[in-house]
Amino acid sequence: MKKTHIIALVFIAVLVGVLISMLGDFSRYETFDSTYAKKGKEINVVGVLDTSTPMIYEPLKDPNKFIFYLKDEKGGVKEVLYKGEKPRDFERSEKIVITGKLEGEQFVASKILMKCPSKYVEDQVQTASL
Repeated sequence: MKKTHIIALVFIAVLVGVLISMLGDFSRYETFDSTYAKKGKEINVVGVLDTSTPMIYEPLKDPNKFIFYLKDEKGGVKEVLYKGEKPRDFERSEKIVITGKLEGEQFVASKILMKCPSKYVEDQVQTASL
């Protein structure tokens, strides 16, 4: 019985190791210059909108084509193509997370998540005095 317990524990340990290594790839944030990006794998990139370059969105011509430039956390800038409509208040976002793949020199995004500025600023909150 001891041999079967040892074999079962080793099998479970290997299985847990494989699951952790697979799940680790999905939750990682990368930069445009990372090894995963260069291999053409789907990655998540955190950055800010590069306001020195124009955004291209012509909803009457193609409502599912939005192009902008994103600066990642290490300062790398890439053109991003999002095959969807431009998110509302996109210009006001503090940080942007894009999910997608690097295709040549362009990043093709399948998802865009934005962190918008808070509606409540402490300086503007007024308290009533008794």
